[in-house]
Amino acid sequence: QVQLVESGGGVVQAGGSVRLSCGAPRSIFRINLMAYYRQAPGQQRELVAIIGISGNTDYADSMKGRSYISRDNAKNTINLQINNLKPEDTAVYYCETHGAGGTYWGQGTQVTVSS
Repeated sequence: QVQLVESGGGVVQAGGSVRLSCGAPRSIFRINLMAYYRQAPGQQRELVAIIGISGNTDYADSMKGRSYISRDNAKNTINLQINNLKPEDTAVYYCETHGAGGTYWGQGTQVTVSS
């Protein structure tokens, strides 16, 4: 069973920042791209940001210019920094990757943005 372990999140005021982290087993991390998704109440899960093995990145339009995803290859971890948070960023954030067994998800971490 592949485990993705997430940390970070919490309650943040609008305009503030949050940093999320996700650790994966090295065997998975070193050969797969990784991503963050989020799901707000009553909404479908949506892609937030993605990072490839070489560090190439892509972001949802709503995240461009105020978020940054990175890989720490020494720690088998990805980090997502979101700045200028808005109330509509309130959601459970999940990290995701793929492996031989299919798609793997983290346990999710809540980010609540207060106005």
